[in-house]
Amino acid sequence: MISALNHLVDLVEEHLAEELDVGKVAAALGTTEYHLRRMFSSLAGMPLSEYVRRRRMTVAAADVVRGRGDLLGIAVRHGYGSSEAFGRAFRAVHGAGPGDVRRNGGPLRTQPQLRFRLTVEGSTPMDTRLVDRPAFRLTGHATRVPLIHQGVNPHIQEHIAALPPEEHLRLKALSDTEPKGLLQVTADLDPDSREGSELTYLHGVALSRDTSVPDGLDTIEVPPGMWAVFRTGGPHPQALQTTWAATATEWFPSNPWRLRSGPSVVAVLERADDFSTATCELWLPVEPA
Repeated sequence: MISALNHLVDLVEEHLAEELDVGKVAAALGTTEYHLRRMFSSLAGMPLSEYVRRRRMTVAAADVVRGRGDLLGIAVRHGYGSSEAFGRAFRAVHGAGPGDVRRNGGPLRTQPQLRFRLTVEGSTPMDTRLVDRPAFRLTGHATRVPLIHQGVNPHIQEHIAALPPEEHLRLKALSDTEPKGLLQVTADLDPDSREGSELTYLHGVALSRDTSVPDGLDTIEVPPGMWAVFRTGGPHPQALQTTWAATATEWFPSNPWRLRSGPSVVAVLERADDFSTATCELWLPVEPA
């Protein structure tokens, strides 16, 4: 995966003024666009699309400052159909328009070319198991929320807090298959994992396919497939978020599995009364790499 990401970065650089067919690149590298984008955003700390925009504007800034043609010509050379579209992208990256930068020499914000390297980590083993599951349902109360990378997501908190205590008990009693108990389900996630992008959050339980769903509940149908299950414990949600990040930096690069499209599921096995600490299982849908 490290070599695949570096090859992707090289192709971005070679085709900086063009739209790169990431799906075609992924297929040539023996992986999927979904997995490649998820791994890139997890390891680079930004979506692939944002990295391309920053690199494109970094190279374009040199042309602007050195006066290599008029602004429309520079815009076209770097893949934009108009000076207005180019100016908006330029200002979004540098904080000033190309005309201002040409006159004043700045400000400029440079995005260096990325290079992924394998570092020796993982001195603490990850508690992981692989589970082959038949099709099942995730059932409960769903809502749309923005993605937040660090800390507690207040939109999810509000959604859960709005449910009466008896509803939590009713849901828990419905659970009849793995993952067991009340679940925190993330679905419809942007493959680039852009912070602020919308996703579906479901607070509910897992049901067997032949179990009827009570009225008034939302349902996500889950096809059969393999799951990597990571057990984590400690301060919540920090320990869970650290483990989630480590799946990208440590587990996937060193194991013959890749992410497949599907919901991510967190099962809370034990927790303190104030939820300051918790033992959880993180379920990620995977397939052979």
